[in-house]
Amino acid sequence: MKPNIILITSDQLRPFELGCYGGTVVTPNIDRLAARGAVWETAITNFPVCMAARSVLISGQHNRTATGGRTNVAYPGRPGDFNMPEYPYPRRPHLPDATLAEGLRAAGYRTAVIGKWHIHSWPHEIGFDHYTIPRVHHAHSAQIYSRDGGPEFAPGGWSVDFEASEAENHIAAHAGGDPFFLYYNISPPHCPVADLPDEFLTMYDPANVVLRENTDAARINDRDYWYKVYRWDFRHYSFRLPHTMDLPPGYDIRHLAAEYFGAVTWMDRAVGRILDAVTKAGIEEDTLIVFASDHGENLGSHGLVQKGSPNDESLRIPLVMAGPGVVPGHRIDRSVASLVDLAPTLLDAAGQGTPAHMQGASLMAEAVGGCDARTAFFETTDGVGLRSPVATIFAPLDGRAMAAPNLFHDNTADPFQYRNIMDDRHDDPLVAELAARNAQIPWSDLKDDT
Repeated sequence: MKPNIILITSDQLRPFELGCYGGTVVTPNIDRLAARGAVWETAITNFPVCMAARSVLISGQHNRTATGGRTNVAYPGRPGDFNMPEYPYPRRPHLPDATLAEGLRAAGYRTAVIGKWHIHSWPHEIGFDHYTIPRVHHAHSAQIYSRDGGPEFAPGGWSVDFEASEAENHIAAHAGGDPFFLYYNISPPHCPVADLPDEFLTMYDPANVVLRENTDAARINDRDYWYKVYRWDFRHYSFRLPHTMDLPPGYDIRHLAAEYFGAVTWMDRAVGRILDAVTKAGIEEDTLIVFASDHGENLGSHGLVQKGSPNDESLRIPLVMAGPGVVPGHRIDRSVASLVDLAPTLLDAAGQGTPAHMQGASLMAEAVGGCDARTAFFETTDGVGLRSPVATIFAPLDGRAMAAPNLFHDNTADPFQYRNIMDDRHDDPLVAELAARNAQIPWSDLKDDT
């Protein structure tokens, strides 16, 4: 019997704060999923930017193949610092090969997506039967939606609560009968972190939050600007709304972390609603649930903000899986999983092989008790790298040509990545492996269809 599959992603969530990863933030629902399933100690995004990462996940291909190396979508001439469209483009000039959703639909699954989308094409163009998605720009209140491409509507209230209700209803309506695939995307803790219910906005005392050891807010360039972006997102960087122009007195990195942590707990509560809906529908034993995020969050580590960089805070993501065949309480610590592996994994769970065009590999053997040794390849706008269980190596790109690696972290001896020891590691096997992996992954030459 094919399992139902629910893939839950959070946006801009690094693993370090989660209880199941040893963190101090209140995350009881992700923790209970971890207790009855498998946890990858080290998992990474293959491109630490929203649209690129989500394209990798849904395509099973690295970004350079799936989207021609693009990291974002832009409307020519559109005002605003980040030049983002409100909705996807028509057709599929990116993602030309069969996606995860198309593979599952061909295997008899009913497919749906609820919540943040942030992929170039509309969901129905790449394999989803039904969808409820918001406009691209991040907003936790006053958000606008389209259902199955229909007229816009504003449900009122908090977007996270509305989307969780949509997911609960979908699970209840589709329990039993043909298997279903639900791709459920939760926007927090991505900014705007000030746009939260009061319960979560004030949940953590800034004086008591536990920051990463390598947090260095004094090195953040344009600190006040970035704090405002964190708090209000596009309502500051594009609209400059008056209420976003000033920070509360004394606002610093601890206040930002407290709000980010509150957004994490809010997201965790939404995860709990999905777990409860599955139990209520009586399909827990027949449903594979995967929880991950699209990329991490720097939050001041090394003086960096947001994402996009080749350090662990930006690259690392949580990855938890529970359901049929998955060994409860299993921790995988000798393998680095990544987003490109999720499409092959979920197709494998559905009894399908990995299509030749997909570049990831199934994680199911690890989920059911194994522990393969593997590294993960990643890209940024500046270069390419590998993350092994014990090290990170990175090399800049000159156009499409890889230059000599210029960054090497020993993550065992230096877990907070203070020291670049590349000068001592030119003969490390990861140097040759990175060059080989980079050469094996093709670039596509795709054009925007606007």
